[in-house]
Amino acid sequence: MYVTVNEVMTREVVSVHEHTPFKDIAEALIERGIGSVPVVDDAGHVLGVVSEADLLCKEEFRELYYQEGYKPPLKTRLRHRLSPDSAGRRRKATGDTAAELMTAPAVTVPATTSVVRAARAMDEHGVKRLVVTGDDGTLRGIVSRRDLLKVFARSDADIARTIREDVLERSLWIETLGIRVEADHGVVTLTGWMDRRSDARIAVRMAGRVDGVVDVIDQLSWKHDDTR
Repeated sequence: MYVTVNEVMTREVVSVHEHTPFKDIAEALIERGIGSVPVVDDAGHVLGVVSEADLLCKEEFRELYYQEGYKPPLKTRLRHRLSPDSAGRRRKATGDTAAELMTAPAVTVPATTSVVRAARAMDEHGVKRLVVTGDDGTLRGIVSRRDLLKVFARSDADIARTIREDVLERSLWIETLGIRVEADHGVVTLTGWMDRRSDARIAVRMAGRVDGVVDVIDQLSWKHDDTR
C-alpha cells in the first residue's frame, strides 16, 4: 500500500571520494547539473555530503579569511555567530578536499523507508534530498523531492485498485462489498454503504493514506451510527 524510497530513488549517483579536490567537486556539480554529491570512502561507505552551499563558503568569505579587508554585513555576522555550525563554515571556507568541505554526518535513509517518512525527514533536516544507504552504510542511491512527487503520477486505475485490494479487502476485517471506489486525477470518491459509521470513517481515513491520493470525497452511508 505504501511506496518505498527504493521504488522512486535515483540509482546512478555521482559521488566523490573523501580526498577529491575542491575543483573536481565543483566541476562534477556543474557538469551533472546537481546541487550536492555524497562523499564516500574506499569501501563505498557514506561519510557526508558536499553541496553548492558548502563550496560557496570559500567564495563568500574569501576576503575575510585571506584578510583583504572584507567585513560581512551585520545581519550576516549575526547569523553566522548564532549558527551552531560557525566553526564548520570556517573549515569549509579554507577546505581543499571533500573531507574538509563536506557536511557530516549525511542525512540518510534505508531503501525500505516509505516516501512519507522520507518527506518528513527532508522537512525535519531542512534538506532537498536524502542519501539512500544499505544495511552496511554503503551508498545505494539518492532520493530528491522530485522523486517523492512520483507517487502522485500513479494512474487512477492503480490508485483505485490499491484501495480496493489493500484497504477494503485486506486491511478492514469487515464487510466492504457495498463500497465503490472511483479515482479521478488522484481524487478518490468512496460511495455505497457500510454497517457502522465508525467503519466508514476508518475506510475514508485509510484511503487517504494511500500514496498518490490527492484527496478523498466521502459519500458513504451507514446503517448504524455508533459514534454518538
